[in-house]
Amino acid sequence: MLDKNGIAKRIAKEVKDGMYVNLGIGIPTLVANYIPAGINVVLQSENGILGMGPFPCEGEEDADLINAGKQTVTLLPGASIFDSAMSFGMIRSQRIDLTILGAMEVSERGDIANWKIPGKMVKGMGGAMDLVASAKNIIVAMQQVNKYGESKLLSECTLPLTGVRCVKKIVTELGVYDIDQKEGGFILREIAPGISIEQIKKSTAGKLIIPDDVVEMTID
Repeated sequence: MLDKNGIAKRIAKEVKDGMYVNLGIGIPTLVANYIPAGINVVLQSENGILGMGPFPCEGEEDADLINAGKQTVTLLPGASIFDSAMSFGMIRSQRIDLTILGAMEVSERGDIANWKIPGKMVKGMGGAMDLVASAKNIIVAMQQVNKYGESKLLSECTLPLTGVRCVKKIVTELGVYDIDQKEGGFILREIAPGISIEQIKKSTAGKLIIPDDVVEMTID
């Protein structure tokens, strides 16, 4: 199965030339390190960066340059910095082509829960609700099972929802899934190297659809 960097590498293949892309906290931030050569994209961070680059090399960090997850980042030539009000104006006016988010749970209808676990303190809901309501396309990067071995791809989300029927694609350590927009269900498109269909079935609590043309995932 894939590690977090493997998930990020696979998602980077979904990034197309000319896109404006927002990267959420967690696994999505790693995608910046794997954008294919020759692809011209503009990465946006909702705390106020347009033109974000990959993580800095050790010793080259600038504490004033951070992403929404408070990780130090770099700026590409032509980048700009602005306040969060302008940043969310970009998001709400649908200027972002693709949003890549982490998730705690995703339902078979494309609902996403990624901002709160009841009983645990959080600083706030962050920008995810604006992003899922406004982005033209949403891809989720997540681990398919939790630390207890329970699936996070569910018939119904059990945690407070961030957005309803908004997720289009999910990439996990086990495979790549599309959401069936009409009937609901996780459509298996690609399977990670070394993973069996039986493992996929055991790790998917929601409705799973397995077409005849499932292929093995490639990340290199």
